[in-house]
Amino acid sequence: MSALSVHQLNKTYANGLQALKDVDLTVEAGDFFALLGPNGAGKSTLIGIITSLVRKSSGRVEVFGHDLDREPEAVRANIGVVPQEFNFNLFLPVIEVVLNQAGYFGVPRREARSRAEMLLRKLDLWDRRDSEMRRLSGGMKRRLMIARALVQRPRLVILDEPTAGVDIEIRRSMWGFMREINAEGTSIILTTHYLEEAESLCRHIAIIDHGQIQSRTDITTLLSELDTETFVLNLKGRVRELPQLGGFVLEHIDESTLEVQISREHTINGLFEALSRNGIEVLSLRNKQNRLEKLFLDRVEASRGATA
Repeated sequence: MSALSVHQLNKTYANGLQALKDVDLTVEAGDFFALLGPNGAGKSTLIGIITSLVRKSSGRVEVFGHDLDREPEAVRANIGVVPQEFNFNLFLPVIEVVLNQAGYFGVPRREARSRAEMLLRKLDLWDRRDSEMRRLSGGMKRRLMIARALVQRPRLVILDEPTAGVDIEIRRSMWGFMREINAEGTSIILTTHYLEEAESLCRHIAIIDHGQIQSRTDITTLLSELDTETFVLNLKGRVRELPQLGGFVLEHIDESTLEVQISREHTINGLFEALSRNGIEVLSLRNKQNRLEKLFLDRVEASRGATA
């Protein structure tokens, strides 16, 4: 059974803007799925319809076999949402935010308290359980929104820019928690502008632009489309004259830093061997550009060219 099935979904607002155009999308149960698109592409409208916050113009939405039109309560019961914006009472204690959410879904108080403690401990918030929301940092508020979304044990979690504005340490701890709940069977849909998140976390991806799904595939297949990758190498010592290395394109950033393009038929090990033969020692390397970001930009550019 699919976690989410969207068929011929359309949304036209009162001002005539068509935000979604015949969207078809399937997310399999247990998947970690990325929904990517530029600002204004239709992501928020699509999530709003799935979560009953936006009324669709036409089409069908099912969540674990429950039709949104016929069984809206069952659909909502199966979904946990982490929205972009903070949307809770800033004067409530942390524990009450989570307990109140459980109450909306009929979770008995004793069980809700047990679940809340487990989630707050896993998200390093238990020590702040009696603090008012307004006393929390931005990263703590983000983690609290995840705890709130999970307390009713939804089968599908929608993470809408969950790590926006948080530092890299908190972001990585949140990634670990997302992987953990996915491994336990929870289906996850992630929207993010940090495309390294999608590459690191997700197995499948859809790109939406101009209200239409432009591409849907698995991450491995998408990344295989790359013809070249560009790396930045930090060198031990200085290199004033670049050697000619067959199959590798070298450029100076400065005398101790090189930019290298590697085509698909060559490898990093081959590059290191070639550099070593020329007496060049590498201290470290990094991707100049996130691989998924390049493909994302290429797909969006191609779709806009096709509709121009």
